[in-house]
Amino acid sequence: MSGLHYGRQRPHPAAPRQRPRPFVDGPHRVRSYRPRTADNPADHPRGAAPGPPRLRPRRPRIKAAARFLQALWREDRDLPIGLHADLKGKRRRLGSRISTIAGGDGANFLHPRIITIVAHALHYGEPGAVYDVDRLKTNLILSQPLTFNLFGLLARDLDLATRFTADLLPGTMAEMTDLLFEHSPGRGDHRFTADGTAFDLAIRGRSKAGERIFIGIEVKYSESAYEPAPRLNERYAAIAPAADLFIDATAPSLTTNPCQQLFRQHCLAATILDQGLADYAVLAFIAPQHNHLAHTAATTYARHLQSAPTGRIPFIPLTLERTITALASAGLPDHAHALHRRYLDWWLVDGELHLDDVSAAASNLFTAAAFTERHSGPHAPPKPTQPPSFQQYGLGSGTSHPPGRGHALSTQPRLLP
Repeated sequence: MSGLHYGRQRPHPAAPRQRPRPFVDGPHRVRSYRPRTADNPADHPRGAAPGPPRLRPRRPRIKAAARFLQALWREDRDLPIGLHADLKGKRRRLGSRISTIAGGDGANFLHPRIITIVAHALHYGEPGAVYDVDRLKTNLILSQPLTFNLFGLLARDLDLATRFTADLLPGTMAEMTDLLFEHSPGRGDHRFTADGTAFDLAIRGRSKAGERIFIGIEVKYSESAYEPAPRLNERYAAIAPAADLFIDATAPSLTTNPCQQLFRQHCLAATILDQGLADYAVLAFIAPQHNHLAHTAATTYARHLQSAPTGRIPFIPLTLERTITALASAGLPDHAHALHRRYLDWWLVDGELHLDDVSAAASNLFTAAAFTERHSGPHAPPKPTQPPSFQQYGLGSGTSHPPGRGHALSTQPRLLP
């Protein structure tokens, strides 16, 4: 029985190799092996000339740079690379992922105390809270781990959290009383939005006058605000006109990307006020300065509001850089340093692509002549000895770059695909 093979039959060694069958185009047409050309009408039996080639959409620059930066962060800490499964289930190694074992050890989080906050959120989270546990532990560019890394150390120190909030949103809150991750007052509850809409972070506290303050925060890192959108239910058609927030509450663009998520969260904040759970509410949005897609989405959404900064529920876009600065000012300079190094140190991307070397840079992006003119001409940018962003965290003249990594060529880091 040694000659039997299951599945695909193995050809006999002496059998001649068969010529592949021609491609069949319809029930009676057979195409030749000669490749089609644009100049020969005979090559297009259906009479339609070929259109332009289909181009695959280019990944947003911020996402490419973020993946690269997270891969460098992982390598500098000798964390094992993780696997990513595509839509077809094929698994491949991905530099911005860590292994399941490393993720289980909490390597995606920047401080041991943050790991306990994450564990508490997973075990005692609100009913219906959405956590993809595997991605939370192993995906380095996901905004959900970033939210825990940003605010986790504030959860058990409310005095520190109060100082942070006073710096980030001056005059809003005098005392913080609670900090909640992935928060909604009632998922699926018709008193609210009757769906799964939630805030990445919710802050509760009181003003100097004793008013109950609610701050809902949406955090993005490399996300573009063009992710797949859910279908909105009829509850929003009742909430939006009564919210006294929008110029035209029925505008179709409010319920589609890039505005739909902020619209849903703003409506949720309005129901929190309507149900008497707070006296004053704020919706804040945080994304890196260089994530222009996310900030453009925030600007587009703000144009739909009667008054973004002073309305019934103010909408306040912030940068991740500004948020990390507030953490440093509140009393966490070392943690701010670690956050900057992991999420915002685009100088490392420049250095790893060898942009300080003409020949290497020319092989990556430019011709040598264009590169030389750009960086050696009369308008060439200065070469600082230290990225200025370190000073804003009160970190002195030290550098966070590992040996051999990073070199600043200009006063602003670039984002490269």
